[in-house]
Amino acid sequence: MLRAGTYLQERYEILELIGSGGMSDVYKAKCHKLNRYVAIKVLKEEFSSDEGFVSKFKMEAQAAACLSHPNIVSIYDVVDEGKLHYIVMELIEGITLKSYIAQKRRLDVKEAVSISIQVAQGIAAAHSRNIVHRDIKPQNIIISKDGKVKVADFGIARAATSQTITVSAVGSVHYISPEQARGGYSDARSDIYSFGITMYEMVTGRVPFEGDNTVTVALAHLEEPITRPSVYNPQIPVSLENIILKCTEKKPEHRYRSVEEVIADLRRVLIHPDENFVTMSPAQDMGGETVIISKDELNAIKSSYHGDRTSRQEYRQPEQEEEYQSEYQNRQGSQNRKRNEPHDDVSPQFEKIMTTVGVVVAIVIVAVLIVVFSKLGGLIRFGNSDKTPTIHTETVATEESLGESQVRMPDVRNLYIDDAVTELKKSDLDFHFTYEDSETVEKDHIIAQQIEPEQIINKGTMVELYVSSGTDLIDLSSMGLIGMDQTAATALLDQNQMNAVIQQDYSDTVEAGKVIRFESQNPDNPLKAKAGQSVTLFISQGSEAEVRTVPNIQNISEDEAIARLTDAQLEIGEVTEEHSDTVEIGYVISQSIAPETMVKAGDAVGYVVSIGPEGKRYIGAISETYQLSNLIGPGAVDSSLVVEVR
Repeated sequence: MLRAGTYLQERYEILELIGSGGMSDVYKAKCHKLNRYVAIKVLKEEFSSDEGFVSKFKMEAQAAACLSHPNIVSIYDVVDEGKLHYIVMELIEGITLKSYIAQKRRLDVKEAVSISIQVAQGIAAAHSRNIVHRDIKPQNIIISKDGKVKVADFGIARAATSQTITVSAVGSVHYISPEQARGGYSDARSDIYSFGITMYEMVTGRVPFEGDNTVTVALAHLEEPITRPSVYNPQIPVSLENIILKCTEKKPEHRYRSVEEVIADLRRVLIHPDENFVTMSPAQDMGGETVIISKDELNAIKSSYHGDRTSRQEYRQPEQEEEYQSEYQNRQGSQNRKRNEPHDDVSPQFEKIMTTVGVVVAIVIVAVLIVVFSKLGGLIRFGNSDKTPTIHTETVATEESLGESQVRMPDVRNLYIDDAVTELKKSDLDFHFTYEDSETVEKDHIIAQQIEPEQIINKGTMVELYVSSGTDLIDLSSMGLIGMDQTAATALLDQNQMNAVIQQDYSDTVEAGKVIRFESQNPDNPLKAKAGQSVTLFISQGSEAEVRTVPNIQNISEDEAIARLTDAQLEIGEVTEEHSDTVEIGYVISQSIAPETMVKAGDAVGYVVSIGPEGKRYIGAISETYQLSNLIGPGAVDSSLVVEVR
């Protein structure tokens, strides 16, 4: 495993491990030459000396490097650096479709169709270059933060020719086509089948076939009909359901001939969801004779899901030969029993004899098994002093519950990421990381795991781990806001790049003008906030019992104003007089505290009283001086008379 800070080619700086598969580990890295983030897929050390694995690893790059499409993850570089083999590719910041389905349980129809069209466009681009993916599944489909969907991991892709390809079964067993499960040919229609299973999971939240082991699931793809998606989700329109069913036909010739045809029908779903426009293949008679799988086909299927880990890329889950034979014989026996029900002409006495013989044989077999397991497993220990057996049922139950290809899911919650990886590798499990903000789990520690601890699962299972990326939330309670003056509290929030929103409230304990409590915009934890968020400060107005509302005393007589203030338990403040051309004499012109303001009981409210207009009005004036000598004569000497009229 590469550690953070390691440089490859003096260019790519490893930042963190973001996933692990059967063959390789995937890291987030920074290309310092082009100043961009990339994903680097590194072949695991145990496979780097195997030429077969190295060639298969390079096959992915060769298959995908020639593809340039918005719905396919781009390949930037392929590097052999000593024993280190890696692929540099586009980094998609987002989530796998598998994780997205797990979070939402199932997708609504429009969202599922939108994602399906984008996936189909990526597959169609590969098919146009004669590249068959052969491992289409939700784990290999990434949804970026901007909603773009991309197909990834061409690790087992093959170049198709005009002839079908015969290869061993590959791909993930829950999504594998019947022809791949049989170890036969695979072509573009095999991708269509896997794509149909993926759409099935999107709209139902489950895969159509489940089983205790990979062989059981592979046989189900070969033999069992698919349950209609509407059984699990009645809201699925008939058009989309028929598209899924046509994609997942057992016989390739009954499926869509190309992905382009699937895209055309998916687009029609958005316009005519309830229209039954999908042309299905004629219904097949499933009641005929049992079709016996040939020995060669059986060997092909068994070899695909047995053997050591170096025989396959994705599933390293060997099953015992007897387990496969038992599974196959059980299926064949079930079908044979249906054709061999006892008839009325069979002797009842003979039936009783056969029943008795069967019971006796069963008792003998059980007794033998008890003795064998007792001696081999120490189930029963006989003491020297008495003959009473000691039964160790707990140990046996634990051992018997696990098959050779099964493990118990370890509990890696709250572990550091490197320690969690170590535990998963001990159990031979693959993993993928999704980073999430967390206020309670330390950075780079595991928040949760997709599979519950102690659950029995197959080796090689892909486990989704949710890793804490820490949090940039600030604990407001540590800032000492409560009891702080409004001005000081507002300034403190501003220093931390937060916006203060003021609300008034009553308080019997907090002095007026100080912070009673606060509340952030964070719905999960209102006591924490981050830069850019608003924080509501509740400012005390004092005790509600002591608070009074200032009445409106404007434009009423002074006597009535005094009465209103007295009723509100408020004192009379400073009273002044002013001239007013609009307010009647003796009426209040204005008040010192605005109406509806909350104040303490006993506070003084001043007001201004009108004394009417200022002075008298006039419309004209005369001012003349007359010399009396003009009127009386010289006897008046210099006397004069001034006449003024207003």
